[in-house]
Amino acid sequence: MDGTEGNAGQPGPAERYHRSSVSSVGTRASVAAADVLVYLADDTVVPLAVENLPSLSAHELHRAVREVLQLPDIALDAFALWLVSPLLEVQLKPKHQPYKLGRQWPELLLRFTDAPADHVAMDEPSLQFRRNVFFPKRRELQIHDEEVLRLLYEEAKGNVLAARYPCDVEDCEALGALVCRVQLGPYQPGQPTACTLREKLDSFLPAHLCKRGHGLFAALRGRGAKAGTGEQGLLNAYGQVKEAVGSDSEHGASLSPHYRAYLLKSHELPFYGCAFFHGEVDKPAQGFLHRGGRKPVAVAISLEGVHVIDSREKHVLLGLRFQELSWDHTSPEEEESVLWLEFDGDNEGTPVNKLLKIYSKQKAGARPSHPAHSTEYGKARPQGGLSVAPSPPQAELMSSLIEYCIELNQTSEPAAPQENVSGPTAATGSPPPPAQRPPLRRQGSVVCSRLQHLSTIDYVEEGQQIKRVKPKRTTSFFSRQLSTVQGSYTVVQPTDSLEQG
Repeated sequence: MDGTEGNAGQPGPAERYHRSSVSSVGTRASVAAADVLVYLADDTVVPLAVENLPSLSAHELHRAVREVLQLPDIALDAFALWLVSPLLEVQLKPKHQPYKLGRQWPELLLRFTDAPADHVAMDEPSLQFRRNVFFPKRRELQIHDEEVLRLLYEEAKGNVLAARYPCDVEDCEALGALVCRVQLGPYQPGQPTACTLREKLDSFLPAHLCKRGHGLFAALRGRGAKAGTGEQGLLNAYGQVKEAVGSDSEHGASLSPHYRAYLLKSHELPFYGCAFFHGEVDKPAQGFLHRGGRKPVAVAISLEGVHVIDSREKHVLLGLRFQELSWDHTSPEEEESVLWLEFDGDNEGTPVNKLLKIYSKQKAGARPSHPAHSTEYGKARPQGGLSVAPSPPQAELMSSLIEYCIELNQTSEPAAPQENVSGPTAATGSPPPPAQRPPLRRQGSVVCSRLQHLSTIDYVEEGQQIKRVKPKRTTSFFSRQLSTVQGSYTVVQPTDSLEQG
């Protein structure tokens, strides 16, 4: 796995599970015929009886899944096979052999995670049929097959409910209302009631919006109390869900319009369809003693840009399009590996270059028994060009994925001018969806950048001297950037590149 198409990321917040897909069926010395279990986004299982499992490629297994599900050809591009566990997620290339990667899973965990040895020993991946990170959203809007739309809907819904996709309350309610329509049918006044929705609220809204107090006062308040804001807002949004013109409202009618509506709304989230990685960033110094520390973040990378998300607070800290950043990664000896993001900003009203340091967590202490690897990026290394690191970190995977996404964008057919990463994404080369609202800038939206919550390095460069401020940035520490816009930068403000529709 070279990190170009294989993506390692922070798994969703689902609890640990024990699924037997690939590695467990390979405990026998010889596997002539075996049942492989492939999991879909809604946790249903597709059993496959295959021959010569150890030599089967991901492409062949992908084709077998499509045949069982009777999916159209577009599914070849829209979905990919993933090996997923609570510790690591890897999107497989068509040439990868899932059985062999499953057998090598402990080695991958040692390479790309900081998991303790006992967790590594117990971890086992499952084979999952999920959305392809490199499938453009504009093509997703062109899909008409209901089963393909349903699979995409189920995956997006799972990410929203698990708060992997942070959403404002209004958006959670709008998305939850569409889930109500899919699961409960057309809205009927007075049925269901808000109290009925309350019983299974976590099926429609993220868990943090469903939390309620415990104890005597909560119990007393719950008796005969009015519906909470969560279920009442959900009920109001449910009543506003529009039925497709000419659709049959009876049971069994096509749900494609509602799947499509959910996906279209999800496309407004800037991190939809991203690959997720785990990291940490420095906190700003606070208090009399100027204590800082670090905070855990999820780094979301897609074809459109990079987003750094606060893993605890569930909001965006920084959102950058590829046109707005330069990047590199370093893996110095005896130190943590780092992904560097450089972008334009301001310091007290003065334009400056900003550097964000994203730490890629490693196991504490050296691992001399683990084979070293060579890397191709040595330009910004502080150890003078040393190209061998103690372990291949996720920083390298993130850097490679950024580079690969940019290459894909440059080799794809010419597209219309790109919208903001977080703005509504109309299909490029096709008419925009009907009744699409213009971007609405929300103060305090969870998808707006919060640069004040980040500790960045502000610098300018004049000759050999590094100074704190300077006019417009025209040079960069890093040569790695989108070449078509090199030398043309725009200042990233907290709400400029992240607008909520």
